[in-house]
Formats: sequence, C-alpha cells, structure tokens
Amino acid sequence: MVSRRTLLQAGGAALAFGGAGIALSTPAGAAQSRSAAPLLPSFGRPTRLDVADVSSLDGNDQLLLTTLQGVVNRRSPRLYFNFDSGDVDLRWLPGTGARVTRHERALDLVSRYRNEVRGAILHDPAVPDSVNVATTLAGLENAVAATAEQAREYGLKTVADLRGRFDADDVLSTYRWQLDHLFPRCSHTLLAGLPPTRTVQTPRVSWREIARETERVRDSSNRRVRTFDVSAELSGGDGVYLRFQDSFGDDGWGASVGSVDVKADGRVIASFVPGTEAETPYLFDGSNSAIGGDANRFSDGGGYFIYRFTPPAGTRQLLVEADLWNQFLVSATATSPTRVEPFPYFRDYAVASRAMVVWLPPSGDTGTLLDEVFSRVEPTTPYAGWFSNDVAGEWGGVDRASQHGIEVVPADFYMNGTVHAGVPARISDKVPRTPKARLADRVHLTLTFGEGDNIQYCQRHMRTIWEDPERGSVPLNWTVSPLLADIGPALLAYYQNTATGNDLLISGPSGAGYTYPGSWPASALDAYTELTGRFLRRTGMDLVYAYNQRGTTGDGWVPFDERVVGSYRKNTPLRGIIQSWETGDLEARPAGIPVIGNFFPQGKAAEYRDGLLKHVEGWDGTGPLFVAGAINAWSWTPSDAAELVELLDDRFEVVRGDTFFDLLDQAQRGSRR
Repeated sequence: MVSRRTLLQAGGAALAFGGAGIALSTPAGAAQSRSAAPLLPSFGRPTRLDVADVSSLDGNDQLLLTTLQGVVNRRSPRLYFNFDSGDVDLRWLPGTGARVTRHERALDLVSRYRNEVRGAILHDPAVPDSVNVATTLAGLENAVAATAEQAREYGLKTVADLRGRFDADDVLSTYRWQLDHLFPRCSHTLLAGLPPTRTVQTPRVSWREIARETERVRDSSNRRVRTFDVSAELSGGDGVYLRFQDSFGDDGWGASVGSVDVKADGRVIASFVPGTEAETPYLFDGSNSAIGGDANRFSDGGGYFIYRFTPPAGTRQLLVEADLWNQFLVSATATSPTRVEPFPYFRDYAVASRAMVVWLPPSGDTGTLLDEVFSRVEPTTPYAGWFSNDVAGEWGGVDRASQHGIEVVPADFYMNGTVHAGVPARISDKVPRTPKARLADRVHLTLTFGEGDNIQYCQRHMRTIWEDPERGSVPLNWTVSPLLADIGPALLAYYQNTATGNDLLISGPSGAGYTYPGSWPASALDAYTELTGRFLRRTGMDLVYAYNQRGTTGDGWVPFDERVVGSYRKNTPLRGIIQSWETGDLEARPAGIPVIGNFFPQGKAAEYRDGLLKHVEGWDGTGPLFVAGAINAWSWTPSDAAELVELLDDRFEVVRGDTFFDLLDQAQRGSRR
C-alpha cells in the first residue's frame, strides 16, 4: 500500500492546464477513517428538496446539474432530479419525507445555487475522458464540470481548464496523470468507474429493414455469408449505417458477425474481422456489443452494434457481405443515428464523496493501470459504477477487483444517490418465517429474479416489475443488494414492507457487493465475508446468490470450495448459496452449507417449461429433486413467472428459497446418514 500523501497545499505549487497555471487547493478531511464511516457514505437527511425534470436535457446540461448536485448535497441534500420519462425517480420522491419545491426549468437551479460552488472545471469536448477528470476535480474543488460556453452563460469562474491538457488517443496518460496528481487528495474509501460519454439516439431516424432471422437459432446452424445491397442509402451524404440487432430480445442469442467485406461498384473498400484494428474505422457504435470466442461481434436482447461506411463520391452500388448467424435483425439508414455526449449519471455521489473517477477497460495496458488503482486502496473498498466492454468487461473487471480484495457496486445508473443515502428508514433485520413444507418425491423448484447486485436495477427496473399485479401469486425470490442499507435504506425498506408472503428478498452476488470470492487473496477473504455478514444481519437475509468465475475472460464457473464457503460459514448467517451455474448440475455441501448451481433455460414461460422438463427427464420419481431456476429480470415479470407455474405438472412443487434450502438441507443430511 502506498502511503497517503498530499499533492498540493493551499497556495502551493500550481499545475499547468493548457499553459495556464491553476492552483488547486487541498480540501480538509479528504482522507476519512474507514472505521468511523459506513461502507458507502451518507450526506445527511433531506428535509427540503428542490425538484426538477432533467429527462429532456442533453448530456452537457445533465453533467452540469449532477456535479452541482454533488457539491450542494454534500453539505445538505437539497437537489433532486427526475431523469427519465418513466418517472421512476418521482415514484421514490414521497418516500424521502422531504418538503418539495418543484421547478419548471432545471437549469434555473444553477443560478440559485451558484454561490455554493467555487466555479467550473472546463472539460475538453475533444477528449471524452476529460469528463471523468473534471468530475474528480469538481469533487476536490467544490466546483461543477462544464463546457466553456456553460461557464460563460451562468457566470461561473474557471477553476481549472482541461482543454488541450490531454490527448484523446492516449487514455493511459490521462488516467495516469489523474492517479499521480489527484488521487492522493481524493477520499480513499470509494472508487468510481463511469463511462465518460454516452451514445443517445438521434430523433426521427428512419431505418430500412434488410434481413431478419424468424426462427430461434442458437447453435450457429444458419451461419453463412450474406450479401446486403445498401445502395438505397447512398443518397444521404452522411455515409451508410448498418445496424445489427437481436430479432428475439428475450433469450440472449442475437446477431453474431464473423467478418465484413464492403464493395463499392465492385471494388473492396473495407474488409475486417471484428475485434481487430481493421474494424475500428468502421465501428460507429459498439458499446452495446461484445467480442466472442470465434473472433465475432455479437449483441443480445435490446442491444445492437452499428457500422458506418463512406463510399467514394459517385458510387452507384454498395454491397456489404457479412458472415452472419443466430437471431439477427439487420437494418440500414443514411442518417447518423446517434450522437455522443457526456455520461452524467451517478456523478452527484462521486463528487460528494470526493472519489476518483476512472474508465479503464480491464484488459491490456489499461487493465494494468486499473490493477494499480485497485492496489492503492484497502481491501473491501467499494468500486462503484461499472466497466467498459459489456460482458467481457464485467468478467475481467470484477475478477481484477476481486484479486485485489475490492467489491463492485454496479451503480452507473443510480440516480440521486446523495439524497437516497440519507433518507431514514426502518430496515427490518428479522429473517422471514419459513413456510412449512414436507420433503417429498417431487421436483422442488425455486425461482429467482437476478440482477439484484445492481443498485440501479433495485432503484429502477425492479420497482417497475415489482408493481406487476401478479406479484405474490406464486413463490419468488428477489435478489437485492444488502448495501442498500447504506446507499438507499428507504428503497430496501419499501421492498421489505410491500413484500407478500410469496416474496423473499435474498442477497445478490455475492453478498456485500458483486465479487468472485474464489479470486480474493487468502488474507482478505474473511474481511469480505465479515462485511457480508454485517450487512446480512442488518437486512434480515440468510440466502445469497453468488458468482465464482475462473479467469478474466469468463472461461468457466468454478464451484465454491471449502475455503470460500468456510469463510462464509464463519462470518455470516447464511443457510444456503445459489451459485451461478446455468446448467443446474451442481449440488454440494462444502463446509456444511448447502450449495446448488442455478438452472437457466432460455425463452419465456412455455420454452422455460420445456427446458425444465428436459432437465428432469432422467429423474425416475423416487426421491426428491432440487432445481434452482434463474429468471431473467430484464425480460420477465411476475406475470411470466405465474404463467410458468401454471404450465408445470404436479411433479413440480414451487417454493420460496428459504423453504427450498430447508428441504435441501434435510435431503443432504439424510443422504449422509
């Protein structure tokens, strides 16, 4: 561990930004005692809130407002914003208990609170990652992140000007500078990982559908090179955009592309394999896709990826040959379909916490620098936010964090965290009473909604599906983050207070933060399970849904061993663990705790039922059988779960997770006699 040190004292050495010397002060209290504070900080109880809708504002304006919110709410939470047309933020507002003043124009609040900030940190529109450096500096300097135009419009003096300071093509040097010069002044109790920019849809873009797979193909059996004529899009003048999507958004086997060749009037103008440097000039938007093991680019569910081709002037025919398979939907347009702007979310919490904000892909040289960032904080320090490169970034990022004893808090879309962390709420620490059930020669099935480690899911999408009228009609487990006890106690209390007798809240992966426990250093694992035990006892949970992955590329799940489960047993009240396994063929009892791997059929109710029937077809009906069914929280609702249960025959008994593990424990103990 490096020692904490001070980079600049007030009135000390100046740093050069684009040739101008700017003296940056060191705020008092930047270093905080881990033992004196909760894991995730709170900024006091909100009693009066100025509320405004920001859903129609662009990223620059939202960035200005969320960094303002961070500075203002650090002193006392007073700013609250609604970010989307679904009004989820407004649904949580009454639960804050605060007096509310609504404002028609959110940007009027800049003038209202201008005297509480020192000025503006000007980010560089030509260098996306300067948005993150500006956010870090905003937290340190009690300033807002803004464009030069915004600073002039709102009369904000320039505290630091990042324009021209960094090279857009040298991400490493940008974050190396920040790590060397700003991190020593930051709070070391929280790291933030946020994308510097987001891609938003351009309104009223017309797409022409070119090809669609109408069958559910998941085995690459339809793989072949297909030729698409996009000559109709040549008249647009802005290039030709080709979008690949999933023709079935509910089962995770979307469009997959292995190679692309583009011919303008018969001459090849582009030829590449995804994931190579040759692809880079043509990949217009790949943020919702990933690279697969066959050197292919794929996107599932609601995701997509877009290529842009600019043929020579006068081209009459433009043909695209794509090696394509699985459930594809291909469409084209001549209009730029998206624009790039600052990513504004969760920055209020990062600014208020004085956290350093990074966005380092967890592979290659940036992964090495991410390792260094992780090595500079104590074990169990939360990394709040997310990682780049979709699924591959998740695997690599979480594994790297785990190797350094860092738990991940998926929070990049968690809104108004500076308010929600301070809302008082009575969280029950009582473990729900287990319904009675009898061990029988049946298939004991428990169904679990995933994604609960994502605190933004708990705040946003879970609230929506929780309000489904069929919730409560069948037994369901709902994963939630026990860390909501710190960063959103009223959210957690809402779910506890409105749960029916068929709803059971269990901990999301893998306890107090998303992690792979098997990757933790032996010297730090107990610290994580002790932290998990503390939060489970606070929240009345005694079951956990957990991940334990091998390597940084997602190359397989590893069963929990005696070391890991023994640490859970020693430090937590867990009665059972559902381990992410997908094939459902794991059942063990390491360290005396029942562990079962989940089973994850694809599709909606009827197809899920068929998957279950195939899974149990070798069972002869003598003795109990246990299946921990996983449910895709992004495509299922309680109504879908109720439909599934109606389709099951009487061999199946659907139970809550606590009953399930009671029965599994009885069966395992009986088999050992």
